[in-house]
Amino acid sequence: MYANILLCTDGSDVARKGVKHGIALAKALNAKVTVVTVTEPLPVYYGNGHAMGWIPSQAEFDRFDAACKEGAGKVLDEVRAMAEQIGISAELLHVPNAHPATAIIETAKSRGCDLIVMASHGRRGLRKLLLGSQTSEVLVDGSVPVLVVY
Repeated sequence: MYANILLCTDGSDVARKGVKHGIALAKALNAKVTVVTVTEPLPVYYGNGHAMGWIPSQAEFDRFDAACKEGAGKVLDEVRAMAEQIGISAELLHVPNAHPATAIIETAKSRGCDLIVMASHGRRGLRKLLLGSQTSEVLVDGSVPVLVVY
């Protein structure tokens, strides 16, 4: 049914649950697996009116990017080990300096994925409305089917 599955993770316990489910599904379907983790850009505050902003130096940008790359590497190494444990290989991808939902949707399109597997934090009611969710954005803005794991 699905031949090319995109798994999304930020390294959290909740995301790990989604990855485990996606790996098991890929194994059962003998599907190709791509795993993506996305790191957002360093926030910059330019200020407004009389307020002073904060603009990081190049060294601060470089340290931030290095820390994101290292963190993403650890997340992807963990997923690689999970996949190898059940006997499948996975293409691992870190998308730096991007909005997660946008990067997930673009990755699914560019890699020809026919299913996205993501976890949901399980927030309900007003809290979900106020906090938003990358999963919700992918569901609303994407064109690839999404399996949400709770």
